[in-house]
Amino acid sequence: MKLKKSLAPRIFYDSRVLILGSMPGEESLHRQEYYAYPQNQFWRLTAAVLEVPVPDDDYTERLTMLQCGRIALWDVIASCRREGSLDTNIREENPNTIPELLAEYPGIKAVFFNGQKAGESFRRSFGKDFFDQCGLFSAVLPSSSPANTSGFERKLESWMLIREYL
Repeated sequence: MKLKKSLAPRIFYDSRVLILGSMPGEESLHRQEYYAYPQNQFWRLTAAVLEVPVPDDDYTERLTMLQCGRIALWDVIASCRREGSLDTNIREENPNTIPELLAEYPGIKAVFFNGQKAGESFRRSFGKDFFDQCGLFSAVLPSSSPANTSGFERKLESWMLIREYL
């Protein structure tokens, strides 16, 4: 299995919320763009949370939407071995330096995990009490991945919690 490396964080000086995925999928790594796989609902979900139109396939416009909404984006896993794009295939994971990022951006008040794998990997790397100790809110959201077959509306119900921290 080939070693995969995460993308750089997309964070802004006034970010209030950090959304952490597990590890970008093959299409995202190939294009060097978060959530590049067309069936992934991330951009549609965040646009709905922010009450703005979904940006077209222009990645710069999508990042601008996040910046205007004060949402930062990164992944829990810095590197791992994985065949394909499924989280269930992740092996030998190494975490990103999330505590350091949060210290550098004190405006972040809440961290949301895009799916169970992201939350589990974070707890394994940094402990289940990390957020209590630093006074940040955290929650695991339903994965935006097409592997999660819950409908869009059901996912959106949970994702709307993000609004409380923007």
